[in-house]
Parts: sequence; structure tokens; C-alpha cells
Amino acid sequence: MASLALHVLIGIFIYFSSVKGSSQPQARVFLTFNELQETKTSEYHRISHNPLDYRILFMDEDQDRIYVGSKDHILSLNINNISQEPLSVTSNNISFSPVCVYVNRGRRSEEQVFKIDSKCESGKGRCSFNPNVNTVSVMINEELFSGMYIDFMGTDAAIFRSLTRRNAVRTDQHNSKWLSEPIFVDAHVIPDGTDPNDAKIYFFFKEKLTDNSGSTKQIHSMIARICPNDTGGQRSLVNKWTTFLKARLVCSVMDEDGTETYFDELDCNTNLFLLSSSSIFKGSAVCVYHLSDIQTVFNGPFAHKEGPNHQLIPYQGRIPYPRPGTCPGGAFTPNMRTTKEFPDDVVTFIRNHPLMFNPIYPIHKRPLIIRIGADYKYTKIAVDRVNAADGRYHVLFLGTDQGTVQKVVVLPTNFSASGELILEELEVFQSNSPITTMKISSKKQQLYVSSDEGVTQVSLHRCHIYGTACADCCLARDPYCAWDGNSCSRFYPTGKRRSRRQDVRHGNPLTQCRGFNLKAYRNAAEIVQYGVKNNTTFLECTPKSPQASIKWLLQKDNDRRKEVKLNERIIATEQGLLIRSVQDSDRGLYHCIATENSFKQTLAKINFKVLDSEMVAIMTDKWSPWTWASSVRALQFHPKDFVGAFSHSEMQMINQYCKDSRQQGQQREEPQKMRGDYSKLKALINSRKSRNRRNQLPGS
Repeated sequence: MASLALHVLIGIFIYFSSVKGSSQPQARVFLTFNELQETKTSEYHRISHNPLDYRILFMDEDQDRIYVGSKDHILSLNINNISQEPLSVTSNNISFSPVCVYVNRGRRSEEQVFKIDSKCESGKGRCSFNPNVNTVSVMINEELFSGMYIDFMGTDAAIFRSLTRRNAVRTDQHNSKWLSEPIFVDAHVIPDGTDPNDAKIYFFFKEKLTDNSGSTKQIHSMIARICPNDTGGQRSLVNKWTTFLKARLVCSVMDEDGTETYFDELDCNTNLFLLSSSSIFKGSAVCVYHLSDIQTVFNGPFAHKEGPNHQLIPYQGRIPYPRPGTCPGGAFTPNMRTTKEFPDDVVTFIRNHPLMFNPIYPIHKRPLIIRIGADYKYTKIAVDRVNAADGRYHVLFLGTDQGTVQKVVVLPTNFSASGELILEELEVFQSNSPITTMKISSKKQQLYVSSDEGVTQVSLHRCHIYGTACADCCLARDPYCAWDGNSCSRFYPTGKRRSRRQDVRHGNPLTQCRGFNLKAYRNAAEIVQYGVKNNTTFLECTPKSPQASIKWLLQKDNDRRKEVKLNERIIATEQGLLIRSVQDSDRGLYHCIATENSFKQTLAKINFKVLDSEMVAIMTDKWSPWTWASSVRALQFHPKDFVGAFSHSEMQMINQYCKDSRQQGQQREEPQKMRGDYSKLKALINSRKSRNRRNQLPGS
């Protein structure tokens, strides 16, 4: 993941928007909680049936442990199977009186040691007093850098350095130019060049900023950075950051009328992947940022405002040296070992101009993913980079407020855009409990998810669920999976088996699955289905993938197949074809054809036969539910008369009813007398016989 941080920054912005959008894309596979458990690719752990606000704190792949915090508990779980060997310690409820404690976890993974040490320290300046107020932090060289509210009332927001042998440093207090009612999201260390002294700590947060009138506050997503070796100024900004700069993160779409709609309320992020939400409109978006674009903005013009009611403009005056925001001892300031050596004009400038003029736009200046009108919103994200046969792909795992995780692969569509495809949607919790944290382990090929309900461990891949044929595996376009000649299984980039088939970019079975009986996809077993004239019937055909399009073809008397014309009477649904008021012209052989990525396969062949409604009405008379078939001797005519009276298809149905009736008759102790209006049945048979004689050829 470190190499990823150097090249790209992916952010999720959840925003409720009035932007017009198409229907919501669906996952190729959806698994409920129980179905997911049946795949044997997930584990679940909780310590109580009550909601305890589980949060994944730290993942230690060296010792095979994952640490989870919950209400009054700290858990140490086995990273290979979270339901095995769980360890926990109980902490006292110390809300509004934060305390830092040390936990002894042992030196080796084999040691079953997990206990709170007697040593403890005050948590002031290290986390917020209120447990409901988010605190973010990162530790570098045993120094803790935190974003939080430092006072009991929750009014003094600060980015603070503690646990240090040097002097404690914080943001300028009660200066709205620096922080304005921020809600902190996350913090990460990102290198800046080859010199380690140029590394920066980036903080992600949302804050309320007033407009030019000074009366309206708008929420903006922000990114700020500081130098870890900043020790404050000598005469100004004493024990305050002298390298603090911030810029606005923009994720927006253009409306049809040219209005730019912003996804602009940051919520949370995981490992450099941001997330935000708003309560104004309904919609979600994922934006991707290049780290080089972020650095370009921080190296660009500073924002300047002449007065409280003036617009922000680029600063036109002289920029002092070294450039504000530069770290001491780095590539540009090798002779300055500490920020206390910065000239006064540098410190004064950064105190009054911490904001950059240009905002940071995503790649292509538009979101990668947009969800409008969905019945869920994203809450968390984890990202994996996967090596496939045709390149490297980003796979996003998006947690929702409905307790599900969507697995999305980012697909390059051309040189200036990218697309996305939802591979899976997994119900990782039994209740619709919003996802609170997610951690991914590429080494273990596992995803760890938490909510108020508990913690779930999910494998990154379930290749067998896509199907049992080469084409199914290829159409799935899952970079974790490939066809190995016998089944859809895990893809290993180092494998050199010639039979492995994978095409993530195009998903074309015609080029990948030659020799694996592709003709079988054009043929399907033919079934016979009956319908009653003037009644409604349904021809069932469900595609394996929601990405496939369905076309219905009708073939009559070995003639050429023609596409079924849809209208108010014949309606295509997601599950099949609905035919209302069935007519004789509807009979024939129906072909259900699915097309995905230009690959066509026949899902169903239905030989549809139409029965006369008058005959069916008599045969299903409630006063004579096929009892005549068990006592033919009571009839006024011979049963052989049926042969010329009914068509072959009608006789098939009658024979089936007769068979069922005989089975029922054997279970009765005494035969019942026949009931029903036989005159109607005899009249119908006679009319059928005379009609059939008229249609026969002479001499036949």
C-alpha cells in the first residue's frame, strides 16, 4: 500500500444530490449473511448481543493479530481466523476523562499475552474528551500527532504533537483561518521526494467556512499538511506549527444547466481513501486524486483576502524564503535544521495565509463512481491493487450504511476515463448495521469489517460463485479469479499453466474460452409450457448477471426466429416474459438470449402451447375435479373419442391429470360417484370431431 500512496489518492465523497442519474448498477453476485457463511469464506465475532461500537484499531501482520476497540473492551483477534483464540481486556468507562494506557501484547505471536500495564498517563492533548467526537492520529518515531478537540467543552480544535521529548506543538488557537469547527477524519504520513526530512503528515477533515456575506456557513472537505520536524517559531508562533498549510478537496459533477454540484462533506477514510456525506441531496460519488496534483496545489499560489467581505484572490506580493510550508533540513533547506531558524517574515506569512488558492480536483475533474437515488450510502472504503494477466487493477471494497460491502473493480475505458464494475455485494452483518471501519490485508487476502454489531472477516475472493463454466468465469472479470481448465479459481500471477484463462479488461469468452465447449452456450434444453387462451402466462428466464441484456426471439413452424415485439400485452421483466390475454398467435418456440460483452448465450428454450379456454374450463370444473378420469364407465361415450377430439398437447395435459387422479383414487377407500355437467363435455367433443373431419384430406 505504500507504493500506492505515492501515486494515487482515492477518495469517497458521499453526497445527497439532485443531479440526474441512471438506474443503479447491480452487483453480479449478491450474498446474504447466511449465504456468505455457507461459502466458508468468512468468519464472525462478537462478545455480546448488545451493540458495542466495534472499531478496528490496528492490524499487525507480523504477529498475526488484529486489535479492535469496543465499548469497555479491547480485543486481540487472530488475523487468520478472528473467531479463534480471541483475547480481550476490560477497560473502565472513562468518558470525558481520557487516559492513555499501555497494553502488553507479548514479544512473539505464539505468546498468549494481552493485558493492561499498570502504567497510565493523561489523555489530554492526545484524544478528545467526548468519545463521540472523532480523534485521528499517527505515530512517528514514538511521537503522536493527533487531530482532536483539546478542551472539555469541545470548542478548541487542534492538530497536536505529544508523547515527545521535544516541545509540544499545536495549531494556532482560536484562529478560524487555520481550523473552523473541523471534524477530523484521518491522518497519514506521505513521503515528498527522496529526502526523509521532506515527508509530510496529511490530515483530512471537513470544516465549516463562512461565505463572503459572513452569515452562511458551508461545509468543505479539506486536506492539511505539516512537517513532523516542525518545532514552532522563535518569536512568533511559539510552540505552534510554522509549516501548516491546507487546501480544499473538490469532488463535483456538472448539471445539465452547467451548474457544478459538489460532493462536499467529508466523513471518514481508510489509508488515504477519503469519504464524505451531506444531508442536502441524496447521492454518492467516488473521486480519485493524483498525489502529484495535491503537491502541485500546495506549491501553487496562496489565497489572500483584502477584507472580511472581499473575495479570495491569489496572493500577488513577494513570497518569503524559504517558501512557507517547506520542511527544515530537507532538499530545499539543507542548512536549516529547525523551524526556529525560519525568518520572521516566513512565520508571519504562514500565520496569515495558511490556505492555498487553488482547490484540488480529482482525475479527469469528475468522479469515478456516482450513485444517485440509491437506498444506501457509502461509509467506508478499502483498496487493493491486484496483478492480473492483462495488467494491474484497483479493487475497491465499499462499506455501506446497510451493513453490506460492495466489491468494485476499476476498469480503464480509454485514455481519458475509467469505468467501474460491481463484482459482489456481501451482507457481512445480519442486521443493517452501518460499516464503521475496514482494514484490508493483501498479504492474508482478507478484509476485516466492523460495525456496532461485531467484526467480520471476509476473503477477498469467492471465485466458485461465478459459475462452473469458462465463459461464466471470464465474464465475471474478477482480477482475483481465472479459469484453470476445470473451474473458476484463484489467479496467481506467477503461475504458468497454459490452460488459465482471464480477461479483466474486456471479459470476452470468445477469445479466452476456445476449446471449452462454447457451443453449449448456444443450446439449452427445450421445455414445454402451456398457456390458456385469454389468460395470462409467464415465461421464466433470469440472467446470471445483471450486466447482461435479454432479448426474446420467437420461432414458428421451423421458420426463422424473429424478435418478440413488446407492447402493453407482452411485457419483458427482469425475471422473464409476461404475456397477457394469451392468443393463438402467441404459440411457438421462444428463445431467451442473454448478451454480455458481445457474448451471446441461450438461457432458455420454451415451446409454448396454447390451450382452448372452453376445454380447460370444463376439465377443471370445481364440481368435477378430474374425477371423470377415474370412472370412465359412467360416461355416455367411449374414451377413444378423445383421440380425435383434442390436440396432442391437450391430450398430454389430460393424460397427466388422469394419472394424478388415479393416484388419488387409490388412496380413497370407496370410489365416489361422478359429478359434473357431461352434456357440455360431450358437446365440446362432438364439435371438435366434426371440425377435425373438415380439416382432413380426402382419403386420409
